Amino acid sequence: MKFCFGKTLCFLAVTILIIGCRQNKNGNEFNEVTEEEYLPKFQNPSISWLNIYSPKIDSFFNKYFDSAYFSGQFVVAKNGFVCYENYHGYANYEKRESIGFSTPLHVASVSKVATALAILRLCQNRKLGLDHNVRKYLKTFPFQGITIRMLLNHRSGLPYYAYFSEGIWDQSKLLTNKDILVLLSKYNIPLNFRPNTHFAYSNTNYVLLALIIEEVTKKAFPSAMNDLVFKPLKMNSSFILSDSALFTKVSQSYSSRCRNQGFNYLDAVYGDKNMYSTARDIVKLDLATYGDKFISKPLKKEMFKGYSYENKGKKNYGLGIRIIEEDEKETYFFHSGWWHGNTAMYSSLRADTICMVVISNRYTKSVYNVNRLAKKFGNYPFNYPED
Repeated sequence: MKFCFGKTLCFLAVTILIIGCRQNKNGNEFNEVTEEEYLPKFQNPSISWLNIYSPKIDSFFNKYFDSAYFSGQFVVAKNGFVCYENYHGYANYEKRESIGFSTPLHVASVSKVATALAILRLCQNRKLGLDHNVRKYLKTFPFQGITIRMLLNHRSGLPYYAYFSEGIWDQSKLLTNKDILVLLSKYNIPLNFRPNTHFAYSNTNYVLLALIIEEVTKKAFPSAMNDLVFKPLKMNSSFILSDSALFTKVSQSYSSRCRNQGFNYLDAVYGDKNMYSTARDIVKLDLATYGDKFISKPLKKEMFKGYSYENKGKKNYGLGIRIIEEDEKETYFFHSGWWHGNTAMYSSLRADTICMVVISNRYTKSVYNVNRLAKKFGNYPFNYPED
């Protein structure tokens, strides 16, 4: 299913700009991002902008995504206005359940962006502090000197739970966030390095952030995320999955050869993953970060800056967001994801208020090609030759 501005671009653009919404082929209403309290107001892109860029996006999609193979969602938005979207494949191949604009898919590590925003909102409401010690909230946490900020920017030194749990956890049982905290203490799991000395990506950081959110809000993580992020931003198709009984009822995960990947003992862990969402909902999340109501200006400054400069390079990490920096280029903000057959890419071209989201439930690295598309919009730090 494809929605774009091809040969009938001008007619569709004028229609959308006038009525603000339209009907898809199945007769379902396609509402544009609504102007809610936390979503800043931008002008819709001009018809001339749409005339220039929509064909380029369409050409890019056709080149890098095989419509017969791609299973997922592809959306590009300007100023929060969805100007191109494409949907293909099945949420459940066995049942032939098609993927549409409102079909929640597992976004893998893009979940970390939402978890980080929840922490920042609690910080904004003075429920916690970025430089508070983790032990202030998790009393059995065995390490000294690790702060919430170090969990957010992956400078804690904590090892990855999938590695240290192997051999000490019965894999016939689902592993939970609380179990991971117990394992760290019970088995004297060592840190990989002294805290705050350098960057090392570890999902364990966001497992603990989810536990901190639960401790502060006194709510289960799925409920807390709904209150802090999904409900305020009208992300109506987004949720955190934690109930194993529901695993077979959500979108499934497939290998590149379309084999159902099933679920294993690591699939009940959340904070680092297990967020189901849509490309359109991620656009709303991105749009909220441009205003000062959802997240204050000082906290956004903390979020969208790099923390790891020990080694020379372009790549960095903020608070729940990956960063690529290069002299005389616009900074590129993004987060990628991969879990089982699910791959995802969220890109925020903040100099141009453009959001690009690709989510696939059938394993493919093609989602990461969206970096190439950034070059079409501005001077971003990529050296791909012109297509």
